[in-house]
Amino acid sequence: MSTVEEGKTSVASTTVTAPPAKSASQKISTVGGFIAGGLAACGAVTVTNPIELVKTRMQLQGELAARNSSVPRPYKNPFQALGLIFKNEGIKGCQKGLFCAYVYQLGLNGCRLGLYEPSRNIINSIFYPNSDPHTVQNIPINVAAGALSGIAGAIIGSPFYLIKTRMQSYSSSIAVGEQTHYTSTWNGLSSVYAKEGLLGLFRGVDAAILRTGAGSAVQLPIYNFTKYELLKNDIVSEGLGLHLLSSTIAGFGVGIVMNPWDVLLTRVYNQKGDLYSGPIDCLVKTVKSEGIFALYKGFGAQILRIAPHTILTLTFMEQTMKLVSSIETKILSA
Repeated sequence: MSTVEEGKTSVASTTVTAPPAKSASQKISTVGGFIAGGLAACGAVTVTNPIELVKTRMQLQGELAARNSSVPRPYKNPFQALGLIFKNEGIKGCQKGLFCAYVYQLGLNGCRLGLYEPSRNIINSIFYPNSDPHTVQNIPINVAAGALSGIAGAIIGSPFYLIKTRMQSYSSSIAVGEQTHYTSTWNGLSSVYAKEGLLGLFRGVDAAILRTGAGSAVQLPIYNFTKYELLKNDIVSEGLGLHLLSSTIAGFGVGIVMNPWDVLLTRVYNQKGDLYSGPIDCLVKTVKSEGIFALYKGFGAQILRIAPHTILTLTFMEQTMKLVSSIETKILSA
């Protein structure tokens, strides 16, 4: 039952403020959202790819070694690791897998950011048919929309994340985890396809779904909820400061939730044979051999990566959404 009081509409347990003007992300088409989201993520990954490489290697070192074993762990912390990689492999080594990361980000974040609003609106229309789907802010629905859009992106981008992980784990100077050498993204894709066929390119996609679903389920909902609350309570006004603060909080939330799944994904993707039959098998073996805290290996690097990556992606997205929106408006009015 709906009640109207002082310009606010209450639908069940969800409170909807009188409709504001639609944001750029709500005005553009699904294709436009895909493009804007992908471009924003590519800009962010240019900056964060080196720390992603560090995270990958820290998650692989000591793989399945007993907790008290003497297996060398050359990477002590993110800063020492980055310095060591730069010393041994140079600036090019710090950007391993960058092109592959671009393609992956276009697929992953194009879906994750571009499909979020359409997914949310469809679900809102089902559960709140008498309300404007753009204005309803229901946390479970926002989480579901974030997870669904993230899963779609994970499936599309899975082959590229597979190759990226193997390219970043490979080192001729300090080897951690199983080593596979690809000279380029195409060499990696063609090599996997030649040996394992099309299914080989999607090996580990179940781990990717778990990881990305977990991260996506909290990223945009935390970002949008934080931005909404900051504006509603007049803590920060609309602008760059609002986007940065909301993005920072969202980044920390994503890092905490996603790291265990990220460790499993890295290990499942990096394996050459059948060390793990899937993410659950990897989870069991990892915890049994290394302890529960192994699921948070590389957490420092994860936060150093995900916080700026989320900040940059969501901040860039505000601008790319406006750019795409203005282009689409001009096309429609032409």
